[in-house]
Amino acid sequence: MTKRLCATPGCGKEAQLRCPTCIKLGKSAEEAATYFCDQECFRGYWKMHKEEHNSPAAPKVSAEDADKLRSELLRKYQWENFQYTGDLRVGKVSASRSVPAHIKRPDYARNGTSKLEENARRSAKLTQLSQAEIGRMRTVCRLAREVLDIGARMIRPGVTTDQIDAVVHDACIERNAYPSPLNYYHFPKSLCTSVNEVICHGIPDSRPLENGDIVNLDITLYFDGMHGDLNETYLVGDKASEESKLLVKSAYDALHAAIDHVKPGVLYREFGGVIEKMAQANGHNVVRTYCGHGINELFHCAPNVPHYKKNKAVGMCKPGHTFTIEPMLTLGTWRDVTWPDRWTAATADGKWSAQFEHTLLVTESGVDILTARLPDSPKHWWEEGYEPQL
Repeated sequence: MTKRLCATPGCGKEAQLRCPTCIKLGKSAEEAATYFCDQECFRGYWKMHKEEHNSPAAPKVSAEDADKLRSELLRKYQWENFQYTGDLRVGKVSASRSVPAHIKRPDYARNGTSKLEENARRSAKLTQLSQAEIGRMRTVCRLAREVLDIGARMIRPGVTTDQIDAVVHDACIERNAYPSPLNYYHFPKSLCTSVNEVICHGIPDSRPLENGDIVNLDITLYFDGMHGDLNETYLVGDKASEESKLLVKSAYDALHAAIDHVKPGVLYREFGGVIEKMAQANGHNVVRTYCGHGINELFHCAPNVPHYKKNKAVGMCKPGHTFTIEPMLTLGTWRDVTWPDRWTAATADGKWSAQFEHTLLVTESGVDILTARLPDSPKHWWEEGYEPQL
């Protein structure tokens, strides 16, 4: 007897109960999508399953197409029933943008999975780069900074994050670089744009930025076999609240307080205490779900760099290490909720979050900020020469 599994996504139990409507419509008994493990599972999935019913005269669909349909229906159901934590709502996400064939790609660009990263996780080895490799890291990080600044100059009320994605994507291509987020574990865009209560990994979409918003642009480029990663949070327009302005400055200060402690011999677990102390002094909390990471030929690798005190990070800074520190600070709880797109992380209470990130190199005597700001980088609200873009 053929073993069939329940059609309810995520169930996985053996199933023998058939949908009576599928039987009436003449669906073949070989179609596993018509089977359920019990009445409770059937009733729970009914609202979605009934949309799969074809008319008796409709052509049968392949098993692959049926799986795609069920996935689409599941996503629709999840969004319709999702409880947002704040005022932000998902917009329309346009198709992923293409990359010319001549541009060198990371290993995940085609199928969305990095086998190199997965293999590296088994050893958790900390890589010390050679001088030649450090030179390549300096180049890609400089390019990443240029692209971030281009994206930042786009920020103003009425501009959509999808429009920023288009400009950033083109800027990467102009530099013969691959936008690292694109198809990284199936992320659909070329940068992350995290607005207001979104902590990180926001997907660019059709929502126009509003005067008074804050938005984080997270940029990573892949060039000459290396990744360079950085992000900054910006005010949109001239109506930002004092509360949100201070949150953005606090995230910036927390990052740089940690950078000031980077030198050979320092344990990676120590940076979290520095960051949390700074954040709490300003009345803010630190997100614990996401952390800084090693970066080189791999987008993410050892070490992990948590941003809170009393963490259990492994490893010690040594010359030639390249890694990121990227604290995410919140006005309220540090806990997060993931949207049904499986990427967007928002605060659990809907209060706003800000983040800054640099890629760093441990030197013989201290640290180099490889993604350091340039003389013409857009100014932040606390810097001389800042003017809001309207």
